[in-house]
Amino acid sequence: MKSVFETSDVQELIERINKLTPSTSALWGKMNVAQMLAHCNVPYEFVYTNKHPKPNFLMKLIMRLIVKKIVTGFKPYKKNVKTAPAFIIADKKEFETEKELLINNIKKTLLLGKNHFEGLESINFGVMTSQEWSNMFYNHLQHHLSQFGA
Repeated sequence: MKSVFETSDVQELIERINKLTPSTSALWGKMNVAQMLAHCNVPYEFVYTNKHPKPNFLMKLIMRLIVKKIVTGFKPYKKNVKTAPAFIIADKKEFETEKELLINNIKKTLLLGKNHFEGLESINFGVMTSQEWSNMFYNHLQHHLSQFGA
């Protein structure tokens, strides 16, 4: 699997993001392209901001026991899988703003590097390896860039 900690893989992701335009249509799903970019920023917001509340004990347990394996594994995400509430983007978003933020988040992750993420705790999934972090970030981006043909 490609890695968000490898410069060439990150450059490829950024090139794919740069192929998107405000009028790019989804091949499946309900989000428009600006909403998708905002949606792709959410995992980074969990790491780099305090924008989202921590899940309660029950939700955290479910996330760690069931969702973590799917989200941090090596298998591609399935189309039209139910989205967690924090990831639902229903309001209008500005394409260029979300695109720039996403690219900056991807670059920040690369700059911080694998060692920064090794053993870093996720508020949703607990302590994760750098491989799990990379898989989560990369699979999510891969899924949604494919959703928009990029």
